Amino acid sequence: MKKPKYVTKEALKHFIKNALEEDIQEGDHSTLATIPKDLQQKAKLLVKQNCILAGVELAEIIFKQFDKHLKVDVLLKDGDSAKAGDIALYVTGSARSILSTERFVLNCMQRMSGIATLTHDWDSRLVGTKTKLLDTRKTTPNFRICEKWAVAIGGGTNHRYGLYDMIMLKDNHIDYNGSITKAVKMAKEYTEKIKNPLKIEVETRNLEEVEEALNAGADRILLDNMDVQMMKDAVKMVGGKCETEASGGITRDMLKAIAATGVDYISAGALTHSADNIDLSLKAVK
Repeated sequence: MKKPKYVTKEALKHFIKNALEEDIQEGDHSTLATIPKDLQQKAKLLVKQNCILAGVELAEIIFKQFDKHLKVDVLLKDGDSAKAGDIALYVTGSARSILSTERFVLNCMQRMSGIATLTHDWDSRLVGTKTKLLDTRKTTPNFRICEKWAVAIGGGTNHRYGLYDMIMLKDNHIDYNGSITKAVKMAKEYTEKIKNPLKIEVETRNLEEVEEALNAGADRILLDNMDVQMMKDAVKMVGGKCETEASGGITRDMLKAIAATGVDYISAGALTHSADNIDLSLKAVK
């Protein structure tokens, strides 16, 4: 599976380094006190409930970054449908290294697998439509790279990664600025000034704002908290002149009806902020 463009070696190295420093600091004293330095052992990563597995590749990178001598044998890869009782991978090497990375690996994989599982379930309701399922910036600080990666593993599409890779004029931007027309005009001038052709998305709350955003030249119009009929009217008004995105209070049961309006995208913060962790464990192989 191809990783999203923001999942780079440098970004992952930085994330892993910071997480290990947070957890270990001057040392994993429980392990240092009880486990001989030269003890070699093996552990298995056990799946304890059905899920779409995510974070396997990340786990291998974590193990290797902490201890390059650890050997990881992957049995299930990211995006695989796993069942309770399956073994995702084996890790062999220094018992100290295995124990010191155990919880970090599990935290990442449990959270990522939960997000991938929820995303896969939601995305399956859009099969046969042109509508794509997007995540949002409603992510955990310093863990966004994993959460958005998990959405992609689950079959969803990543929205902008951060504040830097797209201009998104939300209600507060418009209210502070004065009008959609003025805000879009200034945004276009800004992108020309910095020589960066960022797409401009505008959040709208009613059909009047949709018309104004369309006339102002927005690249994408976000239909915020609109009912299905208003979304349908908005999509008809836009007429394919720019992209449309439904957002705000989206639930699983609404997906098919919203897709039927013809919107290009549906974005849902629930993919990352409301997914349940999947039960996984790392167990010693005796």
